[in-house]
Amino acid sequence: MNRTLSFRLSLMMFLQFFIWGAWYTTVAVYMTNEGMADLTHWPYTVNPIAAIVSPFFLGMIADRYFATEKVLGVLHLLGGVVILMTPSLSGAPTLFILMLLVYNLCYMPTLGLVNSLAFHNIQDQEKQFPLIRVFGTIGWIAAGLFISFVLGLFVADLPEKTALPLYTAGVASLLLGFYSFTLPHTPPSAKGEAVSVRSILGLDAFKQLGSKAFYIFIISSLLICIPLAAYYNFTQIFLEAVGVENIAATQTLGQMSEVVFMLLMPFMFARLGVKWMLLVGMGAWVLRYVLFALAAPSAIFWMVAAGILLHGICYDFFFVTGQIYVDKKSTPAIRGQAQGFLVFVTYGVGMLIGAQVAGNVYNSFLGGATGLSLDQWQSFWYIPAGFAALVLIFFAFTFKDRVLPKEGAVSEGEVAKAATVERGM
Repeated sequence: MNRTLSFRLSLMMFLQFFIWGAWYTTVAVYMTNEGMADLTHWPYTVNPIAAIVSPFFLGMIADRYFATEKVLGVLHLLGGVVILMTPSLSGAPTLFILMLLVYNLCYMPTLGLVNSLAFHNIQDQEKQFPLIRVFGTIGWIAAGLFISFVLGLFVADLPEKTALPLYTAGVASLLLGFYSFTLPHTPPSAKGEAVSVRSILGLDAFKQLGSKAFYIFIISSLLICIPLAAYYNFTQIFLEAVGVENIAATQTLGQMSEVVFMLLMPFMFARLGVKWMLLVGMGAWVLRYVLFALAAPSAIFWMVAAGILLHGICYDFFFVTGQIYVDKKSTPAIRGQAQGFLVFVTYGVGMLIGAQVAGNVYNSFLGGATGLSLDQWQSFWYIPAGFAALVLIFFAFTFKDRVLPKEGAVSEGEVAKAATVERGM
């Protein structure tokens, strides 16, 4: 692959995740400032709804009828227009949330499209893709730094409280939309193939992979996403409550640590194996929420920062390890369906349930006020900590899988492939 093509694909990844990072980690602060404090869980509800819908879009339309770069361009152009219009509806909360739903329905399918486009146009996926994909994480980090340190120059208050992050995402989306049409031609990968709802959801793969250990893994993956929703939704509001000025930039510490632990994963696999990697990931979730709770009453910043830095272990050791586990358990014929099913369960159903649960818990603490006191924040964070601890105990005592090919022998390429489905996670 020549350097020009590598640069073009890397820029695509950079913009793709710059867009997501610009609004996803700031919208709850903006909504709180606009009088929608009791509705901040809804952006994190419509996002997984879109994640559930996107496999149908990709499987039935994008993969069969249209060139990837064209679908990518159209979706980002539509999404850019929608999110630019969204702040004008902040006075009508229902319409505001519906617009975010429409935007997410445009954006979420593009996560799969950029991966498909990149894989189609490179020769050595294991060696070349990590060098391209890492620019997505860099883009997410750049979005947070841009909002805190560049947009902060133009407003007297916190930029996260304004509509500027949404406008930033919109402009970047339009740029990527137009840029997509210049990307290499990538014809539909499954043109002419039969399709079924079962195959799109991965239910056929689920049936073939069925075993007690796999079922326990899937149940644990769904359950652990419930407390995860509290992190994405309420960390930004918590940072404002404890007096952090650069909210978006501070949250990028999680993505910075994610890069570090991604590089360490092949070495950790060889020493720990799948079960202990998953347990360490779950344990980091418990520790993160406990640190937030302990930090809350006195607003101890180093504890808050440490909790955010643990995101690298939380995400890499559980989600990426889980994706590798599914990949090793799968056959080539069902590999794609199996990964799609895992995404459906975690980023779709799990995060959807988690957003609603976290939102209702938060609102029960809120009680009509404009925000939680620091003591209330302490009580709030102990709830997802306890929930994650229960999932950890359940998994530790029930998950037993001795049939795992090459357990502990994981290459950097396998880690990179497993990380192709991102939160932002």
